[in-house]
Amino acid sequence: MAARILIVEDEEKLARFIELELLHEEYEVEKAFDGRTGLEKAETGKFDLILLDIMLPGLNGLEVLRRLEKSVSVPVILLTARDSVMDKVSGLDAGAVDYITKPFAIEELLARIRVALKLHPVSSSGSFGQDPGALCWGSLVLSEKSHTVTYAGQPVTLTNREFQMLKVLLENQDVVLSRDTLLDRVCGYNYIGETNVIDVYIRFLRSKIDDVYGVKMIHTVRGVGYVIKSLPSGSSAR
Repeated sequence: MAARILIVEDEEKLARFIELELLHEEYEVEKAFDGRTGLEKAETGKFDLILLDIMLPGLNGLEVLRRLEKSVSVPVILLTARDSVMDKVSGLDAGAVDYITKPFAIEELLARIRVALKLHPVSSSGSFGQDPGALCWGSLVLSEKSHTVTYAGQPVTLTNREFQMLKVLLENQDVVLSRDTLLDRVCGYNYIGETNVIDVYIRFLRSKIDDVYGVKMIHTVRGVGYVIKSLPSGSSAR
């Protein structure tokens, strides 16, 4: 069955151009030209993917995205004329799986759509598959089942020990874990090596997650150890 894609874009000529290209690729397509109509269609229709402009009349794209996060599970690619790092991070934090900056080549957009549909296969119930036992923190998802970590749908490449370290911290959100405890759980009771290895792994995790996505996930409690603090319901990972 062909994937169903919703285009929410107020530039009607651009929306029509994208629609024709998607139809040529044998996708099923619907369009909306303002935020409120797009939100209504997204919540009532079963779409496999949404292309969402940020600058929309009525309701901007980021607000549409935030409301969709509470009602449906569908991958969203943002279409944006804004190319600043903070704009991109805001979109990813709000739940988008990808973004593309205008003007763009249609070949690039089609490639990003293929990747998004591959990474987020949609079930017959209309929500894309997730590991029900996954550990989450904001837009970050760790799946032990598939041994993967993603942030807003983007893969985060970790070594086995970095993965285990993150898993232990996520399993114990709001609990400060000492370096000795982390060493035992990550490296094993019989570990023989550098005593600062935990600090090294924490630094690597921060460089791959905190620094890349502009968040503060792992906190240091001086003289004690490290902790990931849980996020209030509905807040973004900032």
